[in-house]
Amino acid sequence: MNGAARGLHRQAVEVIGTRIIRGEYEPGGFLHPDQIEQELGVSKTVVREALRVLASKGLIESRQKRGTFVRPRADWNLLDSDLLRWQALGSPDDSFFDNLAEVRAIFEPAAARLAAQRRTEGDLEALVEALERMSAPDSDTTAIVDADLAFHRALMAATHNELLTRMEVVIEAGLRARDQIVHGAEHCADSVPGHRAVLDAIRAQDAVAATRAVEGLLSQAVADLARVLAQSHGGETG
Repeated sequence: MNGAARGLHRQAVEVIGTRIIRGEYEPGGFLHPDQIEQELGVSKTVVREALRVLASKGLIESRQKRGTFVRPRADWNLLDSDLLRWQALGSPDDSFFDNLAEVRAIFEPAAARLAAQRRTEGDLEALVEALERMSAPDSDTTAIVDADLAFHRALMAATHNELLTRMEVVIEAGLRARDQIVHGAEHCADSVPGHRAVLDAIRAQDAVAATRAVEGLLSQAVADLARVLAQSHGGETG
């Protein structure tokens, strides 16, 4: 598959997958490949390959004599990186952020405890670099979001647990969406002190302090998002 074909294939996956996640194609509903081909202006091969990818993610199923239909949400691979990202696109509902906050509250404090016990000098350097980028005076929203993600990736990496390191996919898409909302607000609370507390505890190899620092950081993240969303909803109705 050449570059142009890969681009069309990826576009088809994105369009169809996003529509399913947003409910435009409802569970149990049928997809019509011919219509998708015409609408997107792509070939049968592109649509067929896109549907194959979406089937591997548990979103759709194709059966002879029945056609291609959207599977129940319970069958979706919600931990798939694309599905997480599609859920975060546009205007995610509150349940997505609530679920994300609960998941982070379960494993990130534990990750901080392990990081404090196992961190290397290289891990500290990665955390320091991310924090410096986050606190740079000329950082815009995009730079701050990227630095925040880099910090949390470095935190997970410092656990030196391969499975925990892979958990970054669970938080990355949602964290990016959440950060863009919060850091894009007119008056954004400074998250640097909270991240610095995490770094200081990990540097000191204080597992208890690291756990508490991450718990505080996550509590602030939930409160900041709730405040910004409340202000946004108030502006819409006022």
